[in-house]
Amino acid sequence: MFSKLCLKVFSQSIADYHVKNSVNELANNPFKKDQIEHLLYQKNWIDTVQWHLEDLIRDPEINPVEALKLKRTIDQSNQKRTDLVEYIDSYFLDTFKNVKIKPNASFNSESPAWAIDRLSILALKIFHMQEETIRKNASENHIKNCKQKLQVLNHQSDDLCTAIDQLLKDIESGLKYMRTYKQMKMYNDEDLNPVLYKSKK
Repeated sequence: MFSKLCLKVFSQSIADYHVKNSVNELANNPFKKDQIEHLLYQKNWIDTVQWHLEDLIRDPEINPVEALKLKRTIDQSNQKRTDLVEYIDSYFLDTFKNVKIKPNASFNSESPAWAIDRLSILALKIFHMQEETIRKNASENHIKNCKQKLQVLNHQSDDLCTAIDQLLKDIESGLKYMRTYKQMKMYNDEDLNPVLYKSKK
């Protein structure tokens, strides 16, 4: 099942990041560039770095100048994340390009890669919630609550894995078809963000 491959790669990426646990650490992707695992690893690495950037920017005592730098880094990260999702969807479009779509086929509003994006974030939530369940300086109530939340997250992951695998199976059999749409983010575009294009005058 493809979802199991995703979780395996995401787990490796998360573990590799936490060896040094630094937002400045660059990914040492262990997979060849022509493998889908390479894209999955890179996608989750970006998510993992951004997870920790989002933690840093919420420091109530953060220097405003540093916060602005972090915000711009997060914006750049979001763009990279979106690009990776589109690359993963391109892989699926190529994989299923010769499938004959059945007359009664339906369209799925969420593409496979965007569902995989959610699975990557869920893998991070599960990792960090698991950490909270073994935090030594936490109260018993905190541990109990986090264990309950962890159980829900694991159920979510199981359900999402089932949905992803079913979607891919339906696409492969011609029961569903997919399209990809460029996200066309406007806030980073100098020709579309009014603040940016007015500043060029």
